[in-house]
Amino acid sequence: MPVREYLLTLCVTAAVTYLLTGPVRKFAIVAGAMPEVRARDVHREPTPRLGGIAMFFGMCAGLLVADHLTNLNEVFEKSNEPRALLSGAALIWLIGVLDDKFEIDALIKLGGQMIAAGVMVMQGLTILWLPVPGVGTVALTQWQGTLLTVALVVITINAVNFVDGLDGLASGMVCIAAAAFFMYAYRIWYSYGIEAAAPATLFAAVLMGMCLGFLPHNMHPARIFMGDSGSMLIGLVLAAGAISVTGQVDPDVIGLFAGSERNAVHQMVPVYIPLLMPLSIIAIPACDFVFAVVRRTWRGQSPFAADRGHLHHRLLQIGHSHSRAVLIMYFWAAVIGFGALGYSVNSASMWIVLGIVSLSFVGLVLLLLPRFTPRAPRWAERFVPPRYRRRRAAATAPDAAAPLGLAAAGTAGADGAGADACAAREHPAPVAAGVAGTNGATAVGARPRVLERRKAGTSR
Repeated sequence: MPVREYLLTLCVTAAVTYLLTGPVRKFAIVAGAMPEVRARDVHREPTPRLGGIAMFFGMCAGLLVADHLTNLNEVFEKSNEPRALLSGAALIWLIGVLDDKFEIDALIKLGGQMIAAGVMVMQGLTILWLPVPGVGTVALTQWQGTLLTVALVVITINAVNFVDGLDGLASGMVCIAAAAFFMYAYRIWYSYGIEAAAPATLFAAVLMGMCLGFLPHNMHPARIFMGDSGSMLIGLVLAAGAISVTGQVDPDVIGLFAGSERNAVHQMVPVYIPLLMPLSIIAIPACDFVFAVVRRTWRGQSPFAADRGHLHHRLLQIGHSHSRAVLIMYFWAAVIGFGALGYSVNSASMWIVLGIVSLSFVGLVLLLLPRFTPRAPRWAERFVPPRYRRRRAAATAPDAAAPLGLAAAGTAGADGAGADACAAREHPAPVAAGVAGTNGATAVGARPRVLERRKAGTSR
């Protein structure tokens, strides 16, 4: 079964990415790719970037393995698209590495993104036609296809870069979009027998492997960030899959299986017209982008001025934890991506629409319950993070706190300041979400106390 070869490619890509991320993190620290914490960041300490290095070599390993497999080898023999993807990915990855280290200008990055898209177009990875409902297949001229391809690549790259604001957010959302797109492309290739969809299926499998291999290192609290070298890379791979299907799969061929060209075009609406499925990650960042432009313009600021008003920032401000905010964004990405997938399979079923509406209602309820903290059963507490465990009163807690209370009382005098300090230590005041030190990459419980003891024991 060809799906086994795709699964092997995915596993190799994920394994190489996962194993290389640790050494890449040490290299980033030595190279100084640890920018200072900005006002809009949610982590409290400088965290190394350059995670895209591991993701790039993971992609190369996945493509190399696929080239030596029996069925997937035909993709490289009959199509030049994998080589076009590798060329454009190498260029955009190099630009991202330079930006992670030296913070290059935004216009230079934009120019590099357009050049990378142009390199892929020159090697045949371009949009040739578009199926329009009610009209049929519309052939594009060379300039129209080139401009549309470059625009799609640039928009997708910046959309992924735009959503990369929380630990594990961009890689997880792209992985969900790639999973939905893989199911769609594989259905076109294996069910309809259209070999032109094989490259897009391979790109989706490799993209899932890149994201899955990097996620364990990037989940909150993140030990390394993918940086622009990673966000622009996965954005380009996601766009390449959409372009491959749009530019190479002829709706007339699908019409032989769908009954007519009109039905074929209707089935492909979720992919070709709104591009919701292969580019489902753009739906949430696009809304965030529109809101940001309106918000900043209303305040008299530049639309490109950085602030803390993005969707993930607002989720933190209303009380959601870092992990829950990421999971909520995952949920909406899955609703959009797999909802479009279900509609493409059976667009005449009302159950698809009702299911999407029901899941959207569940998502809205989750947004309105920021204070709800699920607790795991006692038998499963050892397998979940401490924040999901039930609190137990320790028998030695009063004895352990007694010296601290006596010391505080002895130094504070008779005005009760020592008791207040002890109470504040036991019941600290809540800190607003997003403030440095609450959602950072090193926000673990015991570390602040260790730092306080070190400061108290030194003269500096």
